[in-house]
Amino acid sequence: MASSLTKDGAGRGNPPSGTKTFFGHPRGLATLFMTEMWERFSYYGMRALLVLYLLAGGPDAKEGSQGGGLAMPEGNAIAIYSVYVAMVYLLAMPGGWFGDRVWGPRKTVAIAASVIMVGHLTLALPGEASFFAGLALVAIGSGLLKANISTMVGQLYEGPQDPRRDGGFTIFYMGINIGAFAAPLVIGTVGQKVNWHLGFALAALGMALGLAQFLIGSRHLDPKSSLVANPLPAEERATWLRKGLIWLGIAAVVYTTVGVTGNWHLNWALIPITVAGLIIPAAVLFRIKRDRELTDVEQSKVSGYIWFFVAAAIFWMIYDQGGSTMAAFADTKTVDNVFGIHFPSTWFQSVNPLWVMALAPVFAWMWLALARRNREPNTTVKFAMALLAIGASFFVFVIPMLMASDGDKVSPLWLISIYMIQTMGELCLSPVGLSVTTKMAPQKYSSQMMGVWFLAVTAGDCTTGLLGIAHVDLSSTGVVATEAALAVLAGFAVWMYRRKIIELMGDVK
Repeated sequence: MASSLTKDGAGRGNPPSGTKTFFGHPRGLATLFMTEMWERFSYYGMRALLVLYLLAGGPDAKEGSQGGGLAMPEGNAIAIYSVYVAMVYLLAMPGGWFGDRVWGPRKTVAIAASVIMVGHLTLALPGEASFFAGLALVAIGSGLLKANISTMVGQLYEGPQDPRRDGGFTIFYMGINIGAFAAPLVIGTVGQKVNWHLGFALAALGMALGLAQFLIGSRHLDPKSSLVANPLPAEERATWLRKGLIWLGIAAVVYTTVGVTGNWHLNWALIPITVAGLIIPAAVLFRIKRDRELTDVEQSKVSGYIWFFVAAAIFWMIYDQGGSTMAAFADTKTVDNVFGIHFPSTWFQSVNPLWVMALAPVFAWMWLALARRNREPNTTVKFAMALLAIGASFFVFVIPMLMASDGDKVSPLWLISIYMIQTMGELCLSPVGLSVTTKMAPQKYSSQMMGVWFLAVTAGDCTTGLLGIAHVDLSSTGVVATEAALAVLAGFAVWMYRRKIIELMGDVK
């Protein structure tokens, strides 16, 4: 999306006369829009290659496909992919903490973008060790960036009542989807058809462009973005550093011992991470729920929120397999041409953001039209609809899986349709979930609750990761149908208990 620099008159919530704007919004939004677009370009481009690179050269790779990958079986590839995505969202919480207490949002984003760029460059180096080091760096950088760049978007406006605020976040969200749409078409094609590591290098170039854009345009950001909102006292900083070094030392001793004794296996890394990804969300919610300083009303809202959290975890468990289980199916069991024009399977990863950009305005119009008639579904009904949609998408997925079971390849329209159904579910759950999280958060945890929402993604992906580690065949029709049934049952449970959940929500509608 090209910048639109216009002159805008002064007024409530508007910049002073003569100030350059970005579609009528503060000029800083253009900086953050482009930074996020390039970051998402690098993230989704690498993600489109991830599972295919892990499979390349192995027993589950597409016959005749490019070699040079890590030759892993599909179960391990899906587990690694799931753990990686889970860590990106898990690290968003400490990422927000660093922005609030150590570096400030602006410095944190600059450091995060640099770490991401170095991570992609490390992925561009051949070898298993460099691959996992690069993956860890990209996950750390993405976690640092995710919460802080959104914070800076909010700082551009004059508080929650600024009439341009929602529109600003909508434009920002479009940047995410533009980057996500373009990445598989560019990085995916180069990586899958030319050279894996050249594809990873292109992801690094994308992040470098985003970093350059951010540094050049940072003068347009709100001055508050450079401030540390709640500085960490020196004594407390020393305590955190000491604890971090102790845990790092313990991990170093354990893993050195495992390596020296010849007992190293990938599961030594994957299992602790996936278990932590399930325990941490549960522990955070338990701690908030058990806080005696919360009022009875806040306690009730937290109880109601747990329903939404579990529902979201189930939703993301299936949804995020679009880049793993479905990506592998697209590569090996789906026709790779339309009207005789061949295309790489990574292009399927552009379908979801394309559906988002096509359907988001339709859903926004639909909710407004229903609201005018006082018939808009409430939050619980929308969550139930999302779960039913994601379950239905995997029930539909079973059909092409059965059709391809004898070695035949299925039409690309099957996957395009499945992604459409999943996107419809996403539009019922994701924006609604963000909104209800801010509304139901206890005052004491108003900032932390957004991190809790991201932990639902972590819990869902870690569940998939554990299934992969346990050698459950996630690409079998039985498992896919079981996941679909679980989502549908969860949707019905939310629907059946909607009155109880609404009662727990109190004044939140």
